[in-house]
Amino acid sequence: MASQENGDVPAGDVEQHVVVPPGVSISALLGPVDSVLRAVENGFETVDVRVRDEEIVLRGPEADVSVAARLVAELIDVVAAGATLTADVVTRSIEMLATATAASTRPSEVFAMDILSSRGRTIRPKTVGQKRYVDAIDASTVTFGIGPAGTGKTYLAMAKAVQALQARQVSRIVLTRPAVEAGERLGYLPGSLSEKIDPYLRPLYDALHDMIDPATVPKLLEAGTIEVAPLAYMRGRTLNDAFIILDEAQNTSTEQMKMFLTRLGFGSTMVITGDITQVDLPGGTQSGLRVIEDILTGVDDVEFCRLSSSDVVRHRLVSEIIDAYSRWDVQTSSPDGGHRGSRDRQHEKGHRR
Repeated sequence: MASQENGDVPAGDVEQHVVVPPGVSISALLGPVDSVLRAVENGFETVDVRVRDEEIVLRGPEADVSVAARLVAELIDVVAAGATLTADVVTRSIEMLATATAASTRPSEVFAMDILSSRGRTIRPKTVGQKRYVDAIDASTVTFGIGPAGTGKTYLAMAKAVQALQARQVSRIVLTRPAVEAGERLGYLPGSLSEKIDPYLRPLYDALHDMIDPATVPKLLEAGTIEVAPLAYMRGRTLNDAFIILDEAQNTSTEQMKMFLTRLGFGSTMVITGDITQVDLPGGTQSGLRVIEDILTGVDDVEFCRLSSSDVVRHRLVSEIIDAYSRWDVQTSSPDGGHRGSRDRQHEKGHRR
């Protein structure tokens, strides 16, 4: 990036030129129908943004122009890495720069990180929290991804599992989740045992089909290279050389959580995901995910990653709905902390690392 000051600007304003390198497509930087350019303008209302040949010209108050220039430089790095820019990437990048510190993750480090390329698209983290989660999976043998719906906990873990399988870092993938409701209603559902349990495993199959050619999935399942099974099927096993994912872990009891974690074998990686605000266990049963951080604090090679509403990558309303429920939990909690949502937050606050 090259910049220069131009004195021919209104008093109090500055002008900065950001040169787009020859290897970066200006059209990719501006986005379809200039959607990226419009998003930059919307994010900096005091800055005039213009395109002049192979330059982005920024004019306005010095502090705002400085941040806008950093943003454009980050977007250039994202495009140079082969990633596609969208208005959402711009919005999230502005949020990152607004809260940036010396140790902060740069937007280009998030949006240019490739996990898996499949069927014409690339799976990448979309928030700082997701980037830290993916990094934790790379660095730790056991990783817990805890957070609300829509934060990519399971999807990113699945992508890392497929990546590890393709790179021959593991020889198989094991995907499991508790079938809590099935335990109560199994006899009322038609079909064999596998057909009754299948609806509870369907989200895992859906994610698999997003990441692997659907035609090859049945072959991998038949060969045992990929196994999708309810948690009860894990008892008594030792899982070596595998990437193991436990989904919906908030619906495990403390005994089930211990049983699952002790299945870990040599050369394996475990990722446990869940949302402690959505526990479906019968009354009186303690969630194993709620207490696991207390139990494993100080154990080496175990990482806890907490995702929040700011990491939601679904419709923007999902994030707002999660925040609204959190406010409602606070307002309706009893003084003694009897409301489940209040207890969850007190637990999270007291034991956050």
